[in-house]
Amino acid sequence: MEGAKGAASEGVDQSKDGGANGNEKFLNPTPMLDELEKGPWPSFISGFKELAERTEKPMLRGVMDQLEYSYTTKMGYWKGGLVTVDGYGAGVITRYSMIKDKIPEAAEFHTMRIQPAPGLHYNSTMMRELCDIWEKYGSGIIALHGQTGDIMLQGIEEKNVQQCFDELNKAGWDLGGAGAGMRTAVSCIGPGRCENACYDNLKVHLKVLKHFVGALHRPEWNYKIKLKFSGCPNDCTNAIMRSDLAVVGTWKDSIQVEEHEVKAWVEERGLDALVNQVINLCPTRAISLNNGEMFIESRDCVRCMHCLNAMPKALSPGKERGISLLMGGKNTLKVGVNMGSLIVPFMKMESDEDIDAFIELVEEIIDWWDDNGLDHERIGETIERVGLKLFLEGIGHEADINMVTRPRDNPYFKAKY
Repeated sequence: MEGAKGAASEGVDQSKDGGANGNEKFLNPTPMLDELEKGPWPSFISGFKELAERTEKPMLRGVMDQLEYSYTTKMGYWKGGLVTVDGYGAGVITRYSMIKDKIPEAAEFHTMRIQPAPGLHYNSTMMRELCDIWEKYGSGIIALHGQTGDIMLQGIEEKNVQQCFDELNKAGWDLGGAGAGMRTAVSCIGPGRCENACYDNLKVHLKVLKHFVGALHRPEWNYKIKLKFSGCPNDCTNAIMRSDLAVVGTWKDSIQVEEHEVKAWVEERGLDALVNQVINLCPTRAISLNNGEMFIESRDCVRCMHCLNAMPKALSPGKERGISLLMGGKNTLKVGVNMGSLIVPFMKMESDEDIDAFIELVEEIIDWWDDNGLDHERIGETIERVGLKLFLEGIGHEADINMVTRPRDNPYFKAKY
C-alpha cells in the first residue's frame, strides 16, 4: 500500500500537536477534500474543519486524513467489530480503521445512536447537556435524524463509550437500535402542532417503544425491523418508503368542509384559483364544482391531502379517524427497492385497547417473519418470496380489496399532480 497522498502523504507527521493558535496549522493539507467546499451548497468538510480547528482533537484530523487517502486510492478503510455498553447489545456502530498504522489518529471512530423523543420534542437544556457530554468524550460531531431517526454521535474511542453512555443515561437519554432487532422508531410532530393528525402518533410511538424496548436493546431476530408513525397521509416521516411497518393516520368518512371558509378562500383568490389549484389537481377527479359550490365525492378520494393542504381552513380530515398499516418499505437488499404495501386499510387508534390490539398485531407479524424469514431478510422481502396469501394466512388476517400484490418499487419518483 502506497503512502497516503495529501492529508496522509509521506513525510507528514501524523502525531504533531501544533494547534490552530500555534505556529503550525492544526490540519494537514487535504486538496481533494478542499474541492468539496467549492460551489453554492454548504459542505460537511467546512464543518469538520471548523470543529477540528476549534477543539484541536487529533481524531478529527485523522479522519480527514483518512478520507483524503480514500479519495486518492478510491477505497474505503473502515471495518466493523463489536463495541457495547453494559446490558446492551446494540446502539453503538463500530468503525475501526484498516490503516491505523499509517493514520493512527483515526484508529477508531465509533458512532453512538441516541434515541430521540417521539415527535422529536426537546428543550434547550437537554440539547446543551447532550452536546457538552459528547464534546467531553467524543469528537463533537452530531448528525440529527437521518435514515435511522436517531441522534448520531459520530466519533468516539472504545475506552470512552461506557463513561459517555453512563452520563447520557443519567441525563435521561438512551441508546437507539442497531443490529438484527427493533430499530429506533420515528414519529412526526403529530397532534403536538399539526391539525391534520388523525391519531395520537406520539402516544402510540411511546407505548410501542416501551413494549419492544428489550428487542431494541438486545437484537434477537433475523434482521432489522423499523416502525415509523405519521399522523396523516402527508406522511411527514416518509414511512411508506423508509419503514417495514408504516403507521399512517387516515380517516374513513368524508372530508369535513367548512362552507364559509371555502367562500372566504374563493373571495380572496378567485374562482379560477379554486378550479386550477384545487379541483383540476385532484388525482382521481373526486372534486367538482356544482352551481358555484365545491363537492367532494368521498368514494373517489384517495387521501392524497392536496386539497387539504391547499385549503387548510376550509377542509380537514373526516371525523372517523384511525390508521392504515403499510408493510415492506425498504431500500435495496436481497431484492430491489420496495415501498409499503397496504395490509390494514383502517384501524381505530383512539383508546388504550386499540393501541394494545395494534401491538398484538405487530407481535403476530414479527413472530411470523421470525419463523419464516431468512437470515438478513427484511419482512417485505419475506412476503414477496412466499407470497401475500401465505403471509395473510400466517397472521390470521383476511385479504382486502385494497391490497395489491406488488408495491411501488421506485421511491425516487413521487408523483406531483
